[in-house]
Amino acid sequence: MNKFNDEHYLDPTPQQALSTIEAEKKAMKAYRPLVYVCSPYSGDTLKNTENARRYSRFAFEQGRIPIAPHLLFTQFLDDHNPIEREMGMHFGNVLMSLCREVWVFGDIISPGMDAEIRRARWKNYRLRFFTNDLEEVER
Repeated sequence: MNKFNDEHYLDPTPQQALSTIEAEKKAMKAYRPLVYVCSPYSGDTLKNTENARRYSRFAFEQGRIPIAPHLLFTQFLDDHNPIEREMGMHFGNVLMSLCREVWVFGDIISPGMDAEIRRARWKNYRLRFFTNDLEEVER
């Protein structure tokens, strides 16, 4: 990129703009740690699925790779079948072990979330808690 304009005056603005775009592209490809998204699923599954997507987007925007098992496994496992629900929870535990942190979202802790939080504490994983409005809180 030429630093001079058509009239041969120094004009670094285009080069700076392209450099900024290139830096943003590199940042998008930079290392992003995995985070486990822990949020309610059962009950109002439509609303809870929408919220889990929103929480996952938030994690992505924070430079993480979100892992939300309740968005994945409910696509082919029946959450109302106790055996399949237990398998989904087990699969989630396997994925949780690969994550750097567990992010807990929402103002209500469901029984499934409680089990995930207890496991994360037992395994000494880093836990972070967020409200429905995506504000981090201490617990």
